[in-house]
Amino acid sequence: MNLYDIHEFVSPPLPGPNCMSGRHTTSELSEILAKSCRYDPIESAASFGRCWLDAKSGELVLSQHAADLLWVSAGWYANLESGFNQVVLDDLSTLTTALKTPPADSQKTECDIRVISEIHGMRWLRMVILPEATFHSGLIAGVLLDITASKHAAMRERLSFESTRLFVGTDTLGSAVTKLIQLVCENLGWEWGAYWALETDKQGEQKLSCRHYWHGAQDALGSFTQESLSMHMAPGDGLVGQVWQRGEARWVEDMQSDHEFLRNNSASQCKLRSGYVFPVAYVTDEGERHSPGVLEFYSRLSRQREAQLPTVSASIGALIAQTAQRLEQQETIRQLAQIDGLTELANRSHFYRMLEKTCLDNATNKTPFGLIFIDLDRFKPVNDAFGHEAGNVVLKDFAQRLQSLVSGRDLVGRLGGDEFAILLHPDTSSTPFVEQLDALAKQVLDAAQVPVLFNRHEVAISASIGISIFPENGMSSPDLLRSADTAMYRIKKTGRNALSFFSTSTTQTLAMQQSDLAQRLTMEVELYQAMTNQGLFLEYQPIFDGNRSIVAVEALLRWRRLNGEMVRPDIFIPIAEQSHLIVQIGSWVVKQACHDLALLHKAGFRDLKMHVNMAPSEFTSNTLPEELSAVVVQSGISSHHLCLELTESMLMQQPDRVIPIMHSLRQLGFGISLDDFGMGYSSLSRLKNLPISSMKIDRSFISGLPDQAEDRAIVRTIIELGRNLRLNIIAEGVETDSQLAFLRQFGDTLIQGFVMCRPQPLNELIRLHQPVLKPADVLA
Repeated sequence: MNLYDIHEFVSPPLPGPNCMSGRHTTSELSEILAKSCRYDPIESAASFGRCWLDAKSGELVLSQHAADLLWVSAGWYANLESGFNQVVLDDLSTLTTALKTPPADSQKTECDIRVISEIHGMRWLRMVILPEATFHSGLIAGVLLDITASKHAAMRERLSFESTRLFVGTDTLGSAVTKLIQLVCENLGWEWGAYWALETDKQGEQKLSCRHYWHGAQDALGSFTQESLSMHMAPGDGLVGQVWQRGEARWVEDMQSDHEFLRNNSASQCKLRSGYVFPVAYVTDEGERHSPGVLEFYSRLSRQREAQLPTVSASIGALIAQTAQRLEQQETIRQLAQIDGLTELANRSHFYRMLEKTCLDNATNKTPFGLIFIDLDRFKPVNDAFGHEAGNVVLKDFAQRLQSLVSGRDLVGRLGGDEFAILLHPDTSSTPFVEQLDALAKQVLDAAQVPVLFNRHEVAISASIGISIFPENGMSSPDLLRSADTAMYRIKKTGRNALSFFSTSTTQTLAMQQSDLAQRLTMEVELYQAMTNQGLFLEYQPIFDGNRSIVAVEALLRWRRLNGEMVRPDIFIPIAEQSHLIVQIGSWVVKQACHDLALLHKAGFRDLKMHVNMAPSEFTSNTLPEELSAVVVQSGISSHHLCLELTESMLMQQPDRVIPIMHSLRQLGFGISLDDFGMGYSSLSRLKNLPISSMKIDRSFISGLPDQAEDRAIVRTIIELGRNLRLNIIAEGVETDSQLAFLRQFGDTLIQGFVMCRPQPLNELIRLHQPVLKPADVLA
């Protein structure tokens, strides 16, 4: 039975628009034409339609259901193009080629086409072209299937995958949003899309602005785009403002006549007809709604009844909103980590980083710049006489005066207490740079002497200023700071309220440098001897979880001199790093810590982890993964029990060397913790790609808890960021009950500090924390 023979079993023919006599068709097509116009319940029930093409004449016949699928009339057509006039032009050429080259015997050819109707929208069809032997006399037969549902499902899946790939870990919202808009338009059949972002102006008023958009290069939509980019809508204004305010998606049935749609004229010029607008929003676990903007998409077709956008709009909106919040958190951390909370100037850490960066940037061409170091005179008497509130008023007022004296290119910072600094670049005038520095320093002196009014009292101070110049007075930030500080103290000792340039010929300066060098060399020799006479030893400070259970310990290096004197780590560690003894010391620390961890495991601390600090020179060695693997095997512990701590500054200095080694260590199972997090903002852009398992909140932020608002904000933001990145967060330096109480509200935060336990020798740690075995048994 041929494909059309099934018609012998259906009802008598019904007249159709093209089913008329007088058509010049082949006899076989005439027979098919007579049968094709009948209603076929089998075709309808199975959702397929049939077509026949005369390869010689190009005449075409469509069955009733095939015509319904194509949104045309059933019957005879003089050529292929007239029967498939609703098919997208690009797809029609593909279909024509396929039909004109029918498959060989027992084979079949398939091609997918899109059919567009202004009323019904877009439909996907699959044409299955049957082997030529199916019919005789050169007839080609095809079967049309409606695959719209499966295509939409595939589109949604692809859109979901591509959207997630775009936004997970992105550093910039704009480029990702633009690519997402393009994905939606190309996959779901929209001509124009845009993202409206919620912004706050200088007066504190909120507005929605069109920040990102996309449309095809072939679409003439310029006037609509320009009007959109030039508009600002308050929440509640127009369709976009209402969608944001109400948090509900809306269809635009007719853009040209909808009174709530504010861009009617340009939409009419561009022949845009309908659209869909939805909020970019998500609700946090705490029930807080976060809504940074609105997405809108428009088409030249009438409202798409089968549109897929509403089914994916909620997930798209939530994905963008979560990404926007993550980027806001990162920016908040960056800003809070850079700014002094009292004066709003650059804080000590950020100023030092920018000073060092400027030294590195100018190292090649030796472009000069200046460092002005400022110490306020008679500031302590102000605090003693009027209280710290008066001192804060003086500091804030003086900071504002300093900021007003420099250009946007220069940097003003508060280094701590009553110390300030200015990083000054030469201006473009012909005035010698030394004279520029001198003029600015004199302005600073004048600014310091202007009285500050506090509670109707005039508070008077002055300033002592030291100046150093790159590269004459130093090629690095420590050298420049030391030179400026030396010049400033010269003023302090000779009467104050003046300025001084650093002079390398100063006898006092040379004597100080020689004394420092001699002291360092002496300590370096003693440190080397301590490695051989067991002057170095380890203590362990526990890390607790929310149940006050010990989950890890940190190995802390100690040095006791032969006379019993303890040397602070902040004194001998820098010397060890400068003399390269740190590599040998680091190797000994890791081996001893792993050996002691094995003893702790035997003592009942079954899954305890060991944190060990690593120096920069250790973490740049390509042999480190292999060496650490040998150590853990020899100690009898697993690699996942050892966690290596490195600082943000280490990453910032040599990321290209450190990060590959980090990946190798993580693949071997070692943990990696980012220490002192929050002190190096440059690592935020890399944080998403770092193979780390945990990070520590720097103790400088913990010390201000719970009183300092800036520290509270930083700590909360770091903890939330860690949760989103699925990292363990460790708060170090927790020393008071109030600090502990503040951190306890974040239940998954690990705690390390004196309030829980001080560093202890191994035997004391085992004795105080109830081991399974007695210490004597373990240490025998």
